[in-house]
Amino acid sequence: MSDASQGLRLYNTLTRTKEDFVPIDPLNVRMYVCGPTVYDFAHIGNARPVIVFDVLFRLLRHLYGQTHVTYVRNITDVDDKINARALRDFGGEIASGTLSLNEAIRRVTEKTADQFHSDVAVLGCLEPTVEPRATEFVEPRADGKVDMITLIQSLIERGHAYVAAGEVLFDTASMPGYGQLSKRNLDEQQAGARVAVDAHKKNPGDFVLWKLSSPEEPGWNSPWGRGRPGWHIECSAMSAAYLGEVFDIHGGGLDLIFPHHENEIAQSRCAHGTEMMANIWMHNGFLQVEGQKMSKSLGNFYSINELLETETFGGRKWPGEVLRLAMLMTHYREPIDFSVRKLEEAENTLRKWKRGADLAPTAAGQVPVEIIDALSDDLATYATFQILTQLAGEAVDGNDAAASLKASLLFLGFDVASAKVDEGHVAKAIAKRLAFIAAKNWAEADRIRDDLLAQGIQLKDGKDPVTGERITTWEVKR
Repeated sequence: MSDASQGLRLYNTLTRTKEDFVPIDPLNVRMYVCGPTVYDFAHIGNARPVIVFDVLFRLLRHLYGQTHVTYVRNITDVDDKINARALRDFGGEIASGTLSLNEAIRRVTEKTADQFHSDVAVLGCLEPTVEPRATEFVEPRADGKVDMITLIQSLIERGHAYVAAGEVLFDTASMPGYGQLSKRNLDEQQAGARVAVDAHKKNPGDFVLWKLSSPEEPGWNSPWGRGRPGWHIECSAMSAAYLGEVFDIHGGGLDLIFPHHENEIAQSRCAHGTEMMANIWMHNGFLQVEGQKMSKSLGNFYSINELLETETFGGRKWPGEVLRLAMLMTHYREPIDFSVRKLEEAENTLRKWKRGADLAPTAAGQVPVEIIDALSDDLATYATFQILTQLAGEAVDGNDAAASLKASLLFLGFDVASAKVDEGHVAKAIAKRLAFIAAKNWAEADRIRDDLLAQGIQLKDGKDPVTGERITTWEVKR
């Protein structure tokens, strides 16, 4: 256990309060986070929960021991969007019979899942303890772990689900506490724009557990015919398979509260006869890009890989650690405006921290208790980063501040390699500034000078002794 001076407190969406975290078993702290649906490359909005819960995973391992935390993050590889992508990419092979739809789906999801793993590794995220794929938990398993078909059968037997029009549906009226997470009253679930109007449903809010598949769709044999699972049952099965019927923390994005997490709770509690599914529910806030909702129609939809490998955002590529810090500069529960300015601010901050960490001894020091205390207050990253900036200001060759700064950056998932100056970047900035000076655009010239100074680059203007032309030299300031 850590020597943190205060206990861990987390905001629980279920109770709308910040609560003391008391694990069910301190020797096996258990967390489940909804992972990506791998029909396409993960977008920057998908990166936020991965980064946020990576920080929590690191904190839990620090507090309870690395071997005493189990972090499960799933991969959803059965989904109608995945089916559509497989038909789009491999329609010819499927039509000719050289490739089955299930095989085509596997090809689509293997490629996108591999890219996801590569991208989040560059963002500094640790691998979860377990990463189950939904397709591996549809049918009863040889190892006896919870599966979706068995879970659905249990719901039918317990009177919480029914078969109608070829589907198995969850009976929301059978659960008195339905809506506790989202605070939606079942009586308010009127048919309309948000709730499908289906004659075979007992109640408008009843949701699909199993649906039949056409010959063109992937399917598994079940007691209710060849079909495929609904979205929500997947996470109920995979979380129970590795974490048990009741576990400590369930996380995901704010957009998953309803219907996904609400329906997970209903299925899990009713199938297992438990009062809870997870004791604490955590949700990160929404992300917008440059003040607008991210949308392909607006042209502001970016994959993680695009930001890392292309110059489509702000005219340049962005290092993974810069994207990571930009995500964490806003508290995880607040909405975030992902912008070029925020990335530039994150990059400048990282340079300052790294210059301080460069002064540390070869072996990193200890993570200060103040850092652990700040993070233990519902992942208060802003307060954490204030401490890092203070340490950077106090760092001198070989002192404790530099050592603590280096240790803290490593703990938070940041690279502590030497903060080398990108000389090409400086040269381009100086050339732009000289052009602005020639055009007497003093405001832009001053902005570039100030931006470089914030990066630790101090400019010195002078004249070429031979030609008399204005020249600019630079040096690194600690």
